[in-house]
This record gives sequence, C-alpha cells and structure tokens, in this order.
Amino acid sequence: MMASEAQGSATPQATQVRVAQFPTARSARSRGKVLPEHARNHNRSLVLQTLFHEGAMSRADLSRETGLTRVTISDLVAELIDDGIVAERGLREGNRPGKPATLVDIDRPGHQIISIDLSEPDVFRGAILTLDGEIVVRVDEHGAHGITGDAALGATIELARTLVSQATAPLLGIGIGTPGVVNLDGVVLTAPNFGWRDVPMRDRVHAATGLPVVVANDANVAVLAEQTFGGATADTLLVRVGLGVGSGLLAAGQAMIGGHFAAGEIGHVTVATDGGPQCACGKVGCLEAWLAVPALVARIAATGDREGVLRDAGERLGIALAPVIGVLDLSEIVIAGPEELLGGILMDTALTTVRARTLAGIHDGVDMRLSEQGPDIVLRGAAVMVLATQLGVF
Repeated sequence: MMASEAQGSATPQATQVRVAQFPTARSARSRGKVLPEHARNHNRSLVLQTLFHEGAMSRADLSRETGLTRVTISDLVAELIDDGIVAERGLREGNRPGKPATLVDIDRPGHQIISIDLSEPDVFRGAILTLDGEIVVRVDEHGAHGITGDAALGATIELARTLVSQATAPLLGIGIGTPGVVNLDGVVLTAPNFGWRDVPMRDRVHAATGLPVVVANDANVAVLAEQTFGGATADTLLVRVGLGVGSGLLAAGQAMIGGHFAAGEIGHVTVATDGGPQCACGKVGCLEAWLAVPALVARIAATGDREGVLRDAGERLGIALAPVIGVLDLSEIVIAGPEELLGGILMDTALTTVRARTLAGIHDGVDMRLSEQGPDIVLRGAAVMVLATQLGVF
C-alpha cells in the first residue's frame, strides 16, 4: 500500500479515540461529570490497553480481564474491528471442551507510526515503527549539525515527509521528541540550542503531512519509552543527555510536565558557584554546559583529560539530582544517552555525590542505572505518544 493510501485510510478511524496531547497527571484528573460518551471512550481504551499488553485473547477473556460485561465487550470489539484497529486472529488452539474461542488482537501489522528524534547533537533521526515499538525503516539526516531557526524546522518537516513516503501500512500519526519546553498544543516555547521561541511545530508538521502530530520534550518522551518498553517503576526520574540535558519524571505512573510545561528542566539549573562554561541559554555554569554530549566531547578534546572531565561532569549531575531525590524520595534514577560517556566514571561519581548530599540511612539505597533502551529511546517514546493520543494505549 502506498503511504498516501495508508494515510487516507487510517487517520479518520484512528482519531476517534483521543486523550491529551501528552499523557499527564493533569489530563488524568476528572474535572466534571462523566458523560456516556466519555465512559465509552474509557472502556474502548481499556480494551485496547489490555490487548496491547496481554496479546490476543477471546472476547470472554477480555470480559474477565477488564471487568466489563460480555455485551459491552462484544459491542466494543465489533466497533474496533469496523474501525480497522482490531482484527480476529483465528481460533484458540488447545483441548478445551466446547467450541474453540475466536481470538482478537490489535491489528499490529496493519498500522505504523512515524517517530522523529531531534535530541542528538549531529543528526535528525527519524523512523517508521510498528505498534510494538520495532523500527522497520530508519532515516538519519546527518546534515543537521548547527542548523537553527526556520532551517531546523524545515529540516524536521522534510524528514517527516520522507518518512511518510516510505510507509508500508496505514499511519496512526507522527511523534516528535525535541529539546526545549513544549506546551500541550505542540508549541516549542523555547529551545535555546535551535534558537526556537513559540514555534508551532505540531501544526506545521500536521499541515505538511495531513497526519495527527504529537510533540514533547525529548526527556519526557524518553521516560514514556522506559515506562512502556523498559523496566521503569511508577516513580522514575530519567535524565536524558544528548544535544541538551533534561529529565522526565513519572509520579504514580503519570508523566509530570509542570505548570509551565518545564518540569524536569534541570539542564538549565546552575550547578556551581565557581563560574563555569557559557550555556546556550545565556547563563553561566548550567548543568547542560557541563554535561551535554557536545560539551563533554569538546572539553575532553581540549584538555586531553577524559577521566577528569567525566568525573567533574558526574559531580555536577549529582549536585543537581540530590535536592530532587530529597524532595521526591526517589529510589531509582535512569540515565539515557551514550554509554561510552555516561557509564563508569561519570555515573559512579554522580551516585557518590548524591549519597553524600542526601539523608544518610534513607537515600543510601538510591540506585542509578543506564537505560537499556539504547539510542532509540526517544524514537520509541515518540511512538508511545502516538499510541496514547490515538488509541489511549501506553
């Protein structure tokens, strides 16, 4: 199937189930009377969430798993099959008495998702993914180094168009992870590394592709990947180190974005009283100026002291994390970024600093680990955003 056919056939059906631009505690809070259509959307999302995580099952299994009546399940499954989101997968094998049950599942091969990662220092990364987060097409634009402003936005739009043209199944939408502060309307309020202020990225990419688009800060996107595909607990702080430095926070399973959409912006917290390097935001001594990948690489090249640079950056990271851990009583910190820079000396120093600056006997057991999602963590998290906004699944 051509991408244009996929786009036209999937979008009207997929967008019938919608949640917030980004799955947050704010969006989860009830603010009024629950109307019948809201209850139906909730139940529909519950069915899809169950199938996504548990796999194919019968209608009777779905009824038992969700607590919904068999009549409700039958109606919802029929609706989802008509919409092309769920498909029957044949009869259950086995020797159970009676007529074999027909299994249903999300039509995983029948849909794809586009993800774009703008957080890497030298490349704009894009991919087409399955609903299970597996990458089937990858497109990296290595000419992105140093571009800012309208040129950077134009490169993002062209990457999205390229990926749409290579889709082989109906597209649910496009997810984008970018450095900077992003509101719930997909507007990049500020991204110093790109020189962006109030850039309506969601609307611009949607206008160029005709697809639903979700945009969020790359660290917030990464923590969703860790939650859905990794081993994140319900209370996790993930520090994303790439072109910039940011963090994503899960509290009671909900992503936190803050009143100004800037929760987790530890990259622009100053971590020294002794001055320090100039940051892209204009301040001196920001954590990002010590820890971002380009800063680490440049300082190692300039000094030749790899161990000293990494130890220094690890200490600054620990200084930034200690009050966060003290306030939130976190037990685990996940670091996402290049292992060759962040593992070993840097992370060990950060953990030692955290333990030295938090309450003894309470936070001594704080654990810090590298994410196992690898370099594709933002791409996979961007796919989770599309699943959440289009199907209510994450």
